[in-house]
Amino acid sequence: MINKRDKLGYYKRGWGDRYDGWRVKNVDAVFSVIPYFLRTRMDAQNYFEERVPIDHIEQFIKEHKEDIPDLSIMHVVMAALVRLYSQRPHLNRFVMWNKIFARNYLNFSIVVKRSLSDNGEETLIKPDFNPTDTLLDIVRKTKTEQENNQQAGQQNNSDLISKIMGYLPDFVMRIVVFLLFWLDKVGLMPRVIEKASPWHCSVFLTNIGSIGVESIYHHLYEFGTCSMFVAMGKKSRRHAINKHGEMAVYKSILLKFVMDERICDGFYYASSMRMLNKILADPRALLLPPENVVVDDGVRRKRIDI
Repeated sequence: MINKRDKLGYYKRGWGDRYDGWRVKNVDAVFSVIPYFLRTRMDAQNYFEERVPIDHIEQFIKEHKEDIPDLSIMHVVMAALVRLYSQRPHLNRFVMWNKIFARNYLNFSIVVKRSLSDNGEETLIKPDFNPTDTLLDIVRKTKTEQENNQQAGQQNNSDLISKIMGYLPDFVMRIVVFLLFWLDKVGLMPRVIEKASPWHCSVFLTNIGSIGVESIYHHLYEFGTCSMFVAMGKKSRRHAINKHGEMAVYKSILLKFVMDERICDGFYYASSMRMLNKILADPRALLLPPENVVVDDGVRRKRIDI
């Protein structure tokens, strides 16, 4: 039986699988060995940046301000990433205890400020997506999560668990954290913790451009399963020579990626980044679902029709 949360549930859970992912066995011998040498995400971090022109995206947002209220550049980037994951499923893998798994859901962790001040409360939202979601679906699901968590003083599961753990004495806290790390390694993490954890996600996204800051490289976390961190920077004006040999000014944002190199090879990553650039160059395609969803070919098992 497929778990109701398994948005990418094409396979029954079998021996070696986790509640949050299927064991990937159909990989090159090198990739089956690498996780034993690069044992942590800190060992395996790769850095990449992509400058994205946004003049056409802002025009696209103006054209759809009535049929897609609250649409923003961040939503377009999120929708483009969801579309990318639907075509490049290896990006939705993670490494746990020296083994590679294909995540059986697709979601984002996003930090949200409840008030724009130095001491303003922060919380986390984790909207779940389907690989067939359109831009409208992305906006709707993200808005619902924000509205449910935006009020000052409001607490979600992540806030509540953090608050409870904050009251623990130091020696108890060390024991609890050690147990959580171990339970996560063997796939026995309590689901309430996994669902509330910001570190168990497909993508961790931060939009620091919304507070006027340029993009940064943010490290991956050892706890959890997140294999990609994406930071959006502020809008900036750039100069470039156009095809007529004239100096032209355009607006852009800088996306910086930190990625776990153990889940796929450099060529796959490079091809994926080119595809992301192509998707962002024509956001109109995001108004419709993808023609097909590519399934991770590393899971050596018979597929289930759902």
